[in-house]
Amino acid sequence: MNRLIAGFWLIGGISALAGQPPSPTASPGDRFDVATIRQNKSGDRGGGIRRQPGGRLIATNVTLRTLITFAYQINGYQLTGGPGWADNDTFDILAKMEGNPEWGAPGMGEPDPAQRAMQSLLVERFKLRTHRELRDMDVYELVMVKAGVPGPALKPSTSDCQTLAEQTRKGKVQPPPGPPPAKGLVACSAVGSAGMIRFDGYGMPQVANILIGQAGRVVVDRTGLADNWQFVLTFTPEQRGPLPAGADLPPTDPNAPSFFTALREQLGLKLESTRTPVEVIVLDAAEHPED
Repeated sequence: MNRLIAGFWLIGGISALAGQPPSPTASPGDRFDVATIRQNKSGDRGGGIRRQPGGRLIATNVTLRTLITFAYQINGYQLTGGPGWADNDTFDILAKMEGNPEWGAPGMGEPDPAQRAMQSLLVERFKLRTHRELRDMDVYELVMVKAGVPGPALKPSTSDCQTLAEQTRKGKVQPPPGPPPAKGLVACSAVGSAGMIRFDGYGMPQVANILIGQAGRVVVDRTGLADNWQFVLTFTPEQRGPLPAGADLPPTDPNAPSFFTALREQLGLKLESTRTPVEVIVLDAAEHPED
């Protein structure tokens, strides 16, 4: 599921890397002044989280598991346990914080006020209880095929994402309405669709993060590349598991290479398998929030 956060489209959550601890718990001052939560029973497949100027947050048709990964800046692989409805029931949230807090640019490491406030909301309204533990996991290390030599599609980015995030917070730049355009790069974004990933404005740790969905396991950056990058990666997507009833795969390029081949040929990158301890959050208990 793609997510729209502070005007940027993201694949999943830019989050803690393998071996690094999830974000700290919320402090007492990190609270939404007002928050309404309703279960979404529309049956729609799309959904997302949007942070807006003025301390507003809108979540539409998202699962509890999605809310937790957003709040704690972790990947789905770093969250385990919990009731079955945490993956199936979806919710709409309208929330507002006091003032006009500064939203962090995606992938900058520490959780911003909206994420810390979401941690508090999950504890208060969903009665969330968790604990953390280390578990050995199969992971991929993202390395270069030839040290220091990016592939033809991997180019330096000139986008100033921190400035764009600040301008969005102050209302000088309006978040784009609706879904991302079907083609072309979107400044300071990671846009995923069937057989294509479009990325701009962030570093290789964030590149590693967005590859997780296709790689099927945690990906850790070991490229040694600094600075920020942009690329369009095209490949033949691998279908994992059966499709939902009535769903069809969107059309893709039949001549596109496999995901792993595309990484090598287009970006000059490859994934090497290894095993390492990864800190995970275990979801011990949660309850449906009261309307």
